[in-house]
Amino acid sequence: MAVPVTAVEPPARAVSPRHFVRLKLRVLGNNFRGQAWRIALFVLGVLFGLWFAGVGFFLLAAPGLAGESRYALMAAAFGGGVLTLGWLLLPLVFFGVDETLDPARFALLPLSRRTLVTGLLAAALVSVPALATVVTVAGLVVTAGALGGWSAALVGTLGALGGLLVCVAGARAVTSAFATMLRSRRVRDLAAVLLAVLAALLGPLQLFVVAAVQQADWDRLTGVARVVGWTPFGAPWTAGVDVAEGRAGAAVAKLLITAATLGVLLLWWSRSLESAMVGAASAGPARAPRGAVGGAVAQLFPRAVGWTRRDRFGALVARECRYWWRDARRRANLITVAVVGVFVPVMVNLGGASFVVEGGAAFGEATADASPVVVSLSMVFVGVLASVTLANQFGFDGSGYAANVVAGVPGRVELRARMVAFSLYVVPILVVVAVVLALVLGRPQWLGVMAGGLFAAYGCGLAINGFISVLGAYSLPETSNPFAMNTGAGIAKSMFTLLSMVASTVAAVPFVVAAALLGDVWLWLALPLGLAYGAGAALLGAYLAGDALDRRQPELLAAVTPRR
Repeated sequence: MAVPVTAVEPPARAVSPRHFVRLKLRVLGNNFRGQAWRIALFVLGVLFGLWFAGVGFFLLAAPGLAGESRYALMAAAFGGGVLTLGWLLLPLVFFGVDETLDPARFALLPLSRRTLVTGLLAAALVSVPALATVVTVAGLVVTAGALGGWSAALVGTLGALGGLLVCVAGARAVTSAFATMLRSRRVRDLAAVLLAVLAALLGPLQLFVVAAVQQADWDRLTGVARVVGWTPFGAPWTAGVDVAEGRAGAAVAKLLITAATLGVLLLWWSRSLESAMVGAASAGPARAPRGAVGGAVAQLFPRAVGWTRRDRFGALVARECRYWWRDARRRANLITVAVVGVFVPVMVNLGGASFVVEGGAAFGEATADASPVVVSLSMVFVGVLASVTLANQFGFDGSGYAANVVAGVPGRVELRARMVAFSLYVVPILVVVAVVLALVLGRPQWLGVMAGGLFAAYGCGLAINGFISVLGAYSLPETSNPFAMNTGAGIAKSMFTLLSMVASTVAAVPFVVAAALLGDVWLWLALPLGLAYGAGAALLGAYLAGDALDRRQPELLAAVTPRR
């Protein structure tokens, strides 16, 4: 029987968002297979997420259950605004985003931009943070229903769903946009400035809220809540409350604002997503280094490490220096250290200030009872925070760490080189922090105390994180997004960060005790003792953790190698 030459092909099935959801669930299942620790971290993350979600649910539902319509608007506007800000900022500076479905994997598939964006958005909704957000904002639906009946509850539900979509799309758009910028070294300074501005906004907002609460001017807070309710940060969350208060027209307008915001975010995400699929952003034609002299080996060493020996240690330092400057994921962590390191100490030391609200403006005056002990404590916190990035330093290498394993690099040399290379970027930041804080507090004589506390805590953090990076390393996804995290890695990063900060703070306690016992003499001894204490702790940590690294090199390589 003859077969017709022009056989009719069956029509291809259209790709819908449910296919992306099924693909994500299947990838999750494959990642969990034979990985008991990942399952445990995932379950722990679910429990933590549900606990925080339960607390948020009762806080947002309390005004409705108590019949207090006056506080319902403030709870919806401020609570929803903080939730939205958290979705936008926390992935940049702490948790990252779940990149189970890497957009770059779809680059060769014939998928339209709309299909890809809607599919990835649907897959992003299948996550623990999204589930926790749904449980939390359900409290707003309860409040709207208790105050305005089923119609208000229905509008509140629509607003909550729209707000959830805005949060998820905003987080993806922001991280994808910053990932694109950070891949281009020409705009890394712009990324640093934008991150600094975003982080700086949290401090004034905190001061304003504290001052407003102290004044207890509820009428003013209600006015502020109404203004926030008309912004994309509060519009979706306050629509149900507006219906309960008889403002149906305002509720419709806020739902339209939510829809428009979602459309803009999805458009922004689709533009940066296309760049992420293509690859690294073009940085222009390569240029020959200016003033490059010497042989090929000499040119591999950046100018900042020209003093190092041309041996194994020097080569590792040079390599790590280049990686910290050129790798987008590492550079994102350096930006975070710079931003947090500058603003946290100022906020901590001015946190006990007295605030006066006059004419709608908040002014802070530093209290005069600050002491070297308090300053040392705040510096310990900042120094510890600066070293947390190294808690998973081998995870940045991924499968590339195999080169060090094959070459048989001694663990002590490896850790010392990594500490030196990282310190070349962080130590200048710590010096700037000490100088800025001394000027802000008006106590230049305390500069040695501040710098000594920073260096002591930073050295202790290097030692502790050396052990954590060897014993608790985890893999990072192979993606161009520096904020991406594997499933379960977000809770692992949080736990290791907490462990690192607690252990490093405990190790730095003797330095703070000395500050409390020596009194004014400490103004002269803080800097040399801090340098000696931090350097000694770092060298001791590299010595002890290096032995553990020599024994665990194969296991460490397996832990940091991403599973395909």
